[in-house]
Amino acid sequence: MSSESDPARPIPGPIAAPPGRVLSTLNEDGSRRRVRPRYSRGKYYGRRRLVAYALMLVFFLVPYLRMGGKPLILLDIPRREFTLFGTTFLPTETLLFMLLFLGILLTVFFVTALLGRVWCGWGCPQTVYLEYLFRPVEYLLEGGWRGSKKLDKKKGIHGRRVLKQAIFFGFSLFLAHTFLAYFVGVEELAKWVQRSPVEHPTSFLVMLGTTLLIFADFAWFREQTCLVACPYGRLQSVLLDRRSLIVGYDDRRGEPRRKGIIDRPASAGDCVNCELCVLTCPTGIDIRDGLQMECIHCTQCMDACDSVMLRVGKPAGLIRYGSRDGFDGRQTRWLRPRVLLYPVALAIAFGSLVFLLGTRADAEVTILRGLGDPYTLQTDGAVANQIRIKVENRGGSARDYKITIEGVPGATVIAPMNPLPVPAGEARTTSVFVVLPRNQFEHGERAATVVLSDGGRFTASLPYRLLGPESDDANEKETEESTP
Repeated sequence: MSSESDPARPIPGPIAAPPGRVLSTLNEDGSRRRVRPRYSRGKYYGRRRLVAYALMLVFFLVPYLRMGGKPLILLDIPRREFTLFGTTFLPTETLLFMLLFLGILLTVFFVTALLGRVWCGWGCPQTVYLEYLFRPVEYLLEGGWRGSKKLDKKKGIHGRRVLKQAIFFGFSLFLAHTFLAYFVGVEELAKWVQRSPVEHPTSFLVMLGTTLLIFADFAWFREQTCLVACPYGRLQSVLLDRRSLIVGYDDRRGEPRRKGIIDRPASAGDCVNCELCVLTCPTGIDIRDGLQMECIHCTQCMDACDSVMLRVGKPAGLIRYGSRDGFDGRQTRWLRPRVLLYPVALAIAFGSLVFLLGTRADAEVTILRGLGDPYTLQTDGAVANQIRIKVENRGGSARDYKITIEGVPGATVIAPMNPLPVPAGEARTTSVFVVLPRNQFEHGERAATVVLSDGGRFTASLPYRLLGPESDDANEKETEESTP
């Protein structure tokens, strides 16, 4: 039915255009607005650059470092083993995993409450590699941020940008290999590189997919990864409070703004409205609009504003580190409940983790019943129980585990390998047969203790219930065996 014949249905009118840009990465017509920030090389830029290159070096070297004979960090997902600083966590160690991730989460909360989004601006790989690896190469090839903006307006394919994308792909390939080394190890990664992709199509596709994702991130998505994909900015409303450290604009000092430095009225603020803080922002926002989700606290606007203030004879710090209470003229107290409670919770979480790691056994032993019948009667009347034993060696060297049965006089242990050799960091499963006289059973069972020892400091004693025939079952089985 048309709207003309339905008086209850409102007639749609023209959609009102937005008063300006809704997002810093969108133009008013909804098209992508590429952010080409102008570098402001001040004191904070130099410090961030040192931190960035140090983090890159650590990222590249960690897969090759070892501690206690193990990789420093190896997240072996196929084997479900995670090695951190020489300590291997097994998938059965749920409590240790819980304490580890709880500690990491509490660390994020504490650092954010105290220092704001310092991770985003100083330590996040997205910021580090974009601002100190990919973007410098881009500006070198395209003639700075102005050259990049000019190329954005031109149509067609440009040789400088083709070369740039080729270099970006090479960076992405190297970063992908380094990233995957944390999950497969450098030895396995070397095999991937040396073999033909036809011989290992799955691992090749994993490597190719990782490379393409990194390339798409730094060549195309860039700041949109922070603004759209990363949830950290959206969580800042609950992680930050009015006393948390942020990068902010002192509007009490800067307002009202007045462009230029000549013939400024006495009522004008210190802000000369040069908008250099906007030009240098890697997410394209205006810091003078207050705390925003898009702000990653990279301090570029601080360096830019300080350089302008020094040129016009004003004190630096119009844009600076501070708190919202401080910018509003209120007293700032760094000690507050959350800043005191988070360290206490951190101490409990990491203290429990260290205690459990220090007291956990060097091996984990799992005992299962054998497959098939619960027991078998032998021709001499003895009863045999099959036991499956799984041993996970958490130590740094191979060990031999002796298997014995205690608490059952006259029991015999028959095993294909006893002691059982288990390499370091691996697990082995074996089956043993425990044979004992039928008169050792009472009501069809007999308590026993399975003991494993490596001849050193590890000994495990596990209770086990051997099964056997009751008196009626034994007579019945004897009758069946004697029947021709």
